[in-house]
Amino acid sequence: MSIATDIADAVVNELNDGTFSQSFNAERSVMPERDLSDLSDLVVTVVPRGVTITNSTRATSQYEITINVGVQQKVEGEKDDAVATLGAFVDELAEFLSRRQLEDQPGVQWSQTENDPIYSPQHLSERHVFTSVLTITYKAMK
Repeated sequence: MSIATDIADAVVNELNDGTFSQSFNAERSVMPERDLSDLSDLVVTVVPRGVTITNSTRATSQYEITINVGVQQKVEGEKDDAVATLGAFVDELAEFLSRRQLEDQPGVQWSQTENDPIYSPQHLSERHVFTSVLTITYKAMK
């Protein structure tokens, strides 16, 4: 497998072994699209996003691997309350993954976490779905 897929799998394992305020089962996916009927429960999808390779030394390259962690759930009732609750959950995931050594990838280091969008107003208004994406960047030398 590719380094991005291996790291995405390691992120899935870390998330599924963690303890959080909400119950979920993270899955890696190549096609993160979901039917609305699949979103009644909280869905956490991990997707390899990209790899940037730069020169480090004459014999070594630095790899920057980005992984998206998508959080989605159909929102019933008051949207403000749901966005606050699910937004706090996304913050939990971000804190959990930040500076965390991936057990399955010991040579890989966390670099940064970005939350964009914090939530998608379009998904919320058109589909009544909370959608948030964390982009986690890891670095590795090869």
